[in-house]
Amino acid sequence: MDETDLKKNAISGVLVVDKPTGLTSHDVVQIIRRGTNIRRAGHTGTLDPRASGVLVILIGPAVRLSEYVSASDKRYQAVIRLGTSTDTYDADGRVLSTSPVEISEEQFEQVLQQFVGTIEQVPPPYSAVKVKGKKAYEMAREGEEVDLEPRTITVYSLELLEWAPPEAVIDVYCSSGTYVRSLAHDLGEKLGCGAHLVGLRRTKSGRFTLRDAVPLRKLREAFDTGTWYQFLIPAAEALSDWPAVELAHEEVETIRHGNRVAAMPGSPQMARGIIEQGELVALLALDPELNEWQPRKVFFS
Repeated sequence: MDETDLKKNAISGVLVVDKPTGLTSHDVVQIIRRGTNIRRAGHTGTLDPRASGVLVILIGPAVRLSEYVSASDKRYQAVIRLGTSTDTYDADGRVLSTSPVEISEEQFEQVLQQFVGTIEQVPPPYSAVKVKGKKAYEMAREGEEVDLEPRTITVYSLELLEWAPPEAVIDVYCSSGTYVRSLAHDLGEKLGCGAHLVGLRRTKSGRFTLRDAVPLRKLREAFDTGTWYQFLIPAAEALSDWPAVELAHEEVETIRHGNRVAAMPGSPQMARGIIEQGELVALLALDPELNEWQPRKVFFS
């Protein structure tokens, strides 16, 4: 099947990109739109320009999975510099304070583990969080007071990978919505010496890791040669950690028209409805009272 045939068949799927530093997540989406000639594309979790690593891009009808894929857990390697705090919580910001770093590796580890669990976190003032319809970073740049509400996040694990003061490299496994910049800043506050983020690489987003990711340079070359579709992952794989329900032909027809089908006893709350070949038909929500699957989103046509 050549690229023309693929386009005729309404391409839908996932491109997992290893984003380089220096580009915004939106820049990468634009590159993919131009390279594939598909306007319907979007990422599932912003990576700052200074950050690199796994950026999951949904294209075609698969963009309708965004709210579910975006909510997936994330994993990062973060480089934190102790002894200096900045107004942006990273190396781009204005230095607010400097302090000598007089802590041991054991002290750092002890304080680090205090951030594991379900915690309240305030996003950085220089972030895209909206306050009264305006982005926080726009307000901060204009010198306005930015008062952001704390959010409940979950940090599953924090591991110290390298201790080379004033820098430390940590592995962060966390829920969606976690700001690693805030984590670095709050860690510095608790240590009493201040800290900010100087490097960030996302190693995992949902079920996708760096092993699944294609370097953007390589993807651009594939756009030029028309072979980019070899990197396209089926939409059903984006939620492969969800239970799967294989639908019979007549059930597919029922689901297509927005109607319910019977569920097996003990079925999970949400599942992927697939056909025998593994193609995603719909996302299904269980009605436990009637023990029926209600189609939440239908993809098969």
